Amino acid sequence: MRILSLGIVMMLAVTGCSDGSNTSAEFDMAEEATEAYSVGQAMDMETGEAGNANPGAEEADAAAAPGEIPVSVPQIAYSYQYGFRLPAAEIPKAQQAHVRLCESRGPTICRILNMENSGGEGDYATGMLNIEVAAPQARSFGKLLAEAVDEYGGSQIAASISGEDLSKRIVDTKARLRSRVLLSQRLTELLRTKKGSVAELVEAERAVTQVNEEIDQARSWLKEMRGRVAFSKIVINYQSAAPGSGGFTRPIRDALGGVASTLGYSIGAAITFLSVLLPWVLIIALAVYLRQRFKAPDRSFWGRTIEPPLQPED
Repeated sequence: MRILSLGIVMMLAVTGCSDGSNTSAEFDMAEEATEAYSVGQAMDMETGEAGNANPGAEEADAAAAPGEIPVSVPQIAYSYQYGFRLPAAEIPKAQQAHVRLCESRGPTICRILNMENSGGEGDYATGMLNIEVAAPQARSFGKLLAEAVDEYGGSQIAASISGEDLSKRIVDTKARLRSRVLLSQRLTELLRTKKGSVAELVEAERAVTQVNEEIDQARSWLKEMRGRVAFSKIVINYQSAAPGSGGFTRPIRDALGGVASTLGYSIGAAITFLSVLLPWVLIIALAVYLRQRFKAPDRSFWGRTIEPPLQPED
């Protein structure tokens, strides 16, 4: 009977926790149910009846002096953004300086995720560098970035810090993982002892497979969140002066560019016009040729009868 009740508790726990929206309280209830069964089974083996085994132990535990409530450190994933303005020709140099600064720290401190650079037109250019830095060194690393840009005649124009508290999600994931591991152990023990009907054993085997999948998923989530806490993301944006700058030669370049584009549009329009008109020209020329080829000798091109010239009288 106890084996059957355990199977029911396990099935309810698996069914109730299959949805990702469950709370940590539900996971703790499943864990407490399995723990209660294991404690009861051990007491039955020793005394034969759970109610007669050390009835004062629970009261002694309750009377024990409670320890201090542990205070968990907030698990916050920080993100930093910096914006720098410097001459267009110096953007690639400053970007490479930041790359070298990151690589010199090693992959355990700084990692490069992606880098972009666009030259634009004239004196306008942009760039972006996305990196990850160990959280304890992220803020001091931002100061080093600004110092590197100063060497290339640039200046910092923007800075922002944002954080996401992952404490609750990490705690919930730990509770889910803990309850799933315990449930997997109980189901595995049920399969190993082979107690119960065939249907119960088949259902328990399916439940073990599902629980193991949930354990792998929870461990993956936990690893990803811990990685976000351990490494802070830093996004660095580079830009030069406004696109409108260019000095004395800018209007000349714009005029030459306008002439070239206008000439290109004109040639394109002529090609389009010829491509539309050419088939009709060929059709008309073929019709004229056929008319001249097959018309009667005494008929004009338009079909009128050609009268012979009058003979002069003697």
